[in-house]
Amino acid sequence: MAEVKQQYITEEGLKALEEELEHLKTVRRKEIAEKIKVALSFGDLSENSEYDEAKNDQAIMEARIADLEAILKAAVLIDESELSSEKVHIGSTVEVSITGPDGAKSKRKFRIVGSNEADPRNGKISDESVVGRELLDKKKGQNVKIETPAGTAKYKITVIS
Repeated sequence: MAEVKQQYITEEGLKALEEELEHLKTVRRKEIAEKIKVALSFGDLSENSEYDEAKNDQAIMEARIADLEAILKAAVLIDESELSSEKVHIGSTVEVSITGPDGAKSKRKFRIVGSNEADPRNGKISDESVVGRELLDKKKGQNVKIETPAGTAKYKITVIS
């Protein structure tokens, strides 16, 4: 397995990873073991697709468990109570006014999180993403130019919390 680099994680993200790991170890392992047991009862393994599928599920689950354990081992918890709202950091919620390459204006709200917690559809962007990386260490009122596939967009930081 590849070495996992240190990854910053919020308390919320850490809890979610720990819960997923616990679920996989306690619930999913038993479910898959039962599927394998049932499939074995069908006899001939050479043409037993249920057995093959269950063993494949088991391998995928065990790989995810190993990944989660490595991520948790390398996780650096962010103490959000010690962070200021003076500038953008991992854990910050940032509101921005955006002027797109075409001149269109919009407003967005992001939470900057570690890459394991990123969920762009829900407003959580990675500190390693183009936007996340460019917003880090910037202050309220600061303008940031960010290259997008459509061209350069201007982001103005309006709120940091």
